Amino acid sequence: MTETALVVGAGPGLGRALALCFAGAGMGVAVAARDKARLKPLAGDLADQGVPARAYACDAARERDVGSLFQKVADDLGGPDLVVFNAGAFVRKGIIETTSEEFERCWRVGCLGGFHVGQAAARLMAAGGRGTIVFTGATASLRGGSGFHNLAVPKFGLRALAQSMARELGPKGIHVAHVIVDGQIMSEAHDPSSRPPDGFLDPAAIAANYLMIHRQQRSAWTQELDLRPWVEKF
Repeated sequence: MTETALVVGAGPGLGRALALCFAGAGMGVAVAARDKARLKPLAGDLADQGVPARAYACDAARERDVGSLFQKVADDLGGPDLVVFNAGAFVRKGIIETTSEEFERCWRVGCLGGFHVGQAAARLMAAGGRGTIVFTGATASLRGGSGFHNLAVPKFGLRALAQSMARELGPKGIHVAHVIVDGQIMSEAHDPSSRPPDGFLDPAAIAANYLMIHRQQRSAWTQELDLRPWVEKF
């Protein structure tokens, strides 16, 4: 029976790599983002993989959107066996210049959205007593940098959510993990020659670790995994 993976926050970087990795493993793949139109190229690439694939519009900060998303995925592809929360929002500003609206929006997308997605996934998986939920973290999950409060606060909260869910749901057969991406992910915005070979995080390499987490035997589950390039200081 084909497994189904759902990636919420399927942007052009890590989200895209996750979707392609899961499709390459033979899984049906659902991808979701606030702007469905941005998913059209990815949906086409997934179709080329020859696996069932669908794209959906969803604002993770809205509970109703998330509930509707999970129902549609279940109807179209079957209840997801693997759910990844990869959404986030960030406005880099000083604490004095940051507006309340900016701070709240970043928290709603990056933390409240994780709660909505995690809760919806847990509800579906609880009936079968199995499934994997993975949350994408960052360096800011561990420490708040100057000008990075809009990222660190939701990421701190998301990490706490993942820990609490893992302790509650693990004994029920649901694997909950948090992945700290500690470093810059390779993209078109970066010059590869500015660092030694493999000096940036390869999105495909990150995605391979998510798949590994999903496939882990339950006697040795990972709750938190931190990933960084070999040249990164920490």
